[in-house]
Order: sequence, then structure tokens, then C-alpha cells
Amino acid sequence: MKPTTHLKTLKVRIKDKHAPILERMAFEVNQVWNAANEITALYSYVPVPEVGWIRNTFSAFDLQKQLKGMKAERGFIIHSTTTQEVIAAHHKARRQFKTDKLRWRISSGSKRSLGWIPFKAGAAKWKTGQVYFAGHYFKVWDSYGLSQYEFRSGSFSQDARGRWYFNIVVEIPILCMDTTAKGQVGIDLGLKDTATCSNGLKLESKQFYRELESKLGMAQRAKQKKRVKAIHAKIKNRRLDTIHKFTTQVVKDNGLIIIGNVSSSALAKTKMAKSVLDAGWHMLKTQLKYKASARSGVFIEVNESYTTQTCSCCGSISANSPKGRAGLRIREWSCPECGALHDRDVNAAKNLLALGHERLAAGILVL
Repeated sequence: MKPTTHLKTLKVRIKDKHAPILERMAFEVNQVWNAANEITALYSYVPVPEVGWIRNTFSAFDLQKQLKGMKAERGFIIHSTTTQEVIAAHHKARRQFKTDKLRWRISSGSKRSLGWIPFKAGAAKWKTGQVYFAGHYFKVWDSYGLSQYEFRSGSFSQDARGRWYFNIVVEIPILCMDTTAKGQVGIDLGLKDTATCSNGLKLESKQFYRELESKLGMAQRAKQKKRVKAIHAKIKNRRLDTIHKFTTQVVKDNGLIIIGNVSSSALAKTKMAKSVLDAGWHMLKTQLKYKASARSGVFIEVNESYTTQTCSCCGSISANSPKGRAGLRIREWSCPECGALHDRDVNAAKNLLALGHERLAAGILVL
């Protein structure tokens, strides 16, 4: 039986007048994190005479027992579930990075950590048109109609400009695909065009960072910190808006979306790092995935190896096909085997679509 609902995170901005109380809560969160970090850093290995060092493994439950009275002792105003969530996040990060000591959370100065206040389901509620949390009411710009949703877990978060946001996980119904969303599309990610679809639709590279790079440099040299943060936010918002419009159009028209597994983190270590990060591939794939899920669509990532070199008509790899760095300049090429003329990126997108069909035929769980 197919699920009728799925989880989605909604993000709304909190009005600036609530910043002082949220900053106090964020300071308390940092204290809990640092207390847990101190315990795991100092006592994970204990010296025993004539024996050596004995390993102590601290679980989230162990830390919660040791820090149980911290909220009352220091007069913290954060919700009790926030303490539990901070310790759980600390434990998860230690396991992920395989270390007993993580970075300290700093509450002031130029290297301060951005505010973060997590909580469990039931801690935040919608009352009288406001968010009620830990005995305080917070007014938000409600663009989603939050009163119609049942709140689950979530967090309060702060951006680089000091603005606060309320992030909440809610359960929403899955939309049934309408008759116009029966298409199938393969998507090739690139730098000349951020995304190229097998049907010819393209998301052109806007170069959001490079367009404002000179203004950003001037602000940095003048040490105008607020201006620097504002420019970075403008770059991010432009990229997000463009990708949102493209992904919405793709999902509305197509019930099956196949995309290459290009790694932006790997390419970010090359000379193309600035262009790769500016393209926002990870953001694009994330949006396609959750938007397709919300409309009962299918989203699949496949191995993109040799998709550019292979002819999408006959499946052969010829001497004319673009290969390696030298082939990056080749935007169109013809296959000597079947005579087909290819647009480089559209051909790759068609091959990705074909690979997606092969994976569906074999079974997604097997591969």
C-alpha cells in the first residue's frame, strides 16, 4: 500500500524583536554542547596504574544522566527536550567523525557559532497565531498557514545576518500526479548549463557569485561586515529562487526523473571549485527529490560514467565523442556509426534516462 503522506520541513522567519530571547537560548544550547564535549574529551580515556589507559565509551544516554541537573543548576530557560536533542546531536557527530572531541560552540566574537535551538515533537505548538515554545510566544511571517499542521520535531536557527527562523517538520498529504505529469526525463548536470534535460529544457548557468564578486571584494577590503553578509545572502537567494523555479517545472511535467550522480564535493577540490559551488548541484538534486516524492513521482540517481561519450542512438563510443578535459570544448558531435548529430549535454541526459530504465527493470533495491 502506497503511503498517503510524507514529511516536509517548513521554514518561516521569526520577527526580529524576539532575537534577544532566542540568543539567550542559543547561548544555553552552546553551554550544554560544550559540557558534553568536555566530558567526552577528558574522560574517554582514563589512566589506571599498572594497567594503562582504559577506554570509556559515552553514549547519549550516559551524557544525559551526567548533565541531567544542568538546566536547573544554571537557571536555563530552554525546553528540557532541547537538552536531550543537543546531546543526541553531539553523540551523532562524534560517531560520524570518529572522534571524542568536537569543535566548541562559541557564543561571541568573530568566530561565534550561528544560533541553533533544536527540540523534539510536542515542544513547540501553535497558539493564538504564534509559535509557543519554552513558555514564550514568537511571532512569525506565516507563509504556509501553520495552524493547519501538527508540529513534530524542529529547531530555531540563525543565519549569518542575525535573522532567526523557525524550522518545523510536518506531515502533509502526497499529491496525486495529474495527467500532465506523465513525462520521463533524464538530467545531466554541468557548468556551461547547470542542468540539461533529455527533452531539451536547460537551466542556464547564471554565475550568481561571479556577478557580485567585485562588489563583494570591495566590501571585504573596506571591512564592511554587514554589507558582506548581505551580498552573500543575495547570492544564495538568487540561486535558490532560480533552482526552485526550474525544479518545480520539471516535477510538474515529469513523473520519472533520472539524474547523474556527479559529486560536487569531489569537484570542489579542483580548479573548477568556484564554478561548481556556484552551480548548486546538491541543492538542485535535493529539491527534485522531495518535490517528486510530494507528487508521487520517482527520483533516481544513476552512475553517469561514459554517458557523454556514448551515442544515445546506437550505444557506441566513437573517436568523435568528447573525452576528458580536452573534450570539454566539444559541444556538438556526430556519431560515425549511425550518423546521428548530438548536443553534448542532451545526449548525456538521454543516456541517463536509459540507464534509469535499466535500473528500474533490475530493481532499485538490488543496485
